[in-house]
Amino acid sequence: MEKQPVITTYLQMLKADELIPGFSENPQLTIVQACEPLPAFYRFLYGTVGRDYQWIDRLSWTDRQLHEYLASPNIAIWVAYYCGTPAGYIELARETSELETEIVYFGLIPQFHGRGIGKHLLSFGVQRAWEAQTERVWLHTCTLDGKYALNNYLQRGFSIYKEVVEPLTYGKVSIN
Repeated sequence: MEKQPVITTYLQMLKADELIPGFSENPQLTIVQACEPLPAFYRFLYGTVGRDYQWIDRLSWTDRQLHEYLASPNIAIWVAYYCGTPAGYIELARETSELETEIVYFGLIPQFHGRGIGKHLLSFGVQRAWEAQTERVWLHTCTLDGKYALNNYLQRGFSIYKEVVEPLTYGKVSIN
């Protein structure tokens, strides 16, 4: 059986008014910033959200590496909770020298798919990025991600600016 290549799609939003929000009215859904994200909690989010999508980049990071990264004032972690249970997260990295914000990681724990939480969390995260006086919000996704990921980005107003096709080589290609 031939392995399919991995297609990485890069998307961006250049103006705040390009955002097409998809907010939920569900009062059981809340989003809270993890102002002091602990490495163990971050590992839980990263590992649980990314397990099915081959997120591997940060699995080998030590507690110290994670703590230093998460303590940066340019990193923001927002966690979605549904009925008090963590449902997913969005990780924003602000590059102040270029006045841009990258959505580094974004996703839901599989049990929370299909409830509108993803479009709500993405809309929330993009709004927070624009509130930080950025000039560009960008991200990349790939064919290893959830089947609705690219569509969610496009429906929220992101536009594609580049695609890269690479062979699938486990341990070398990661989604973020």
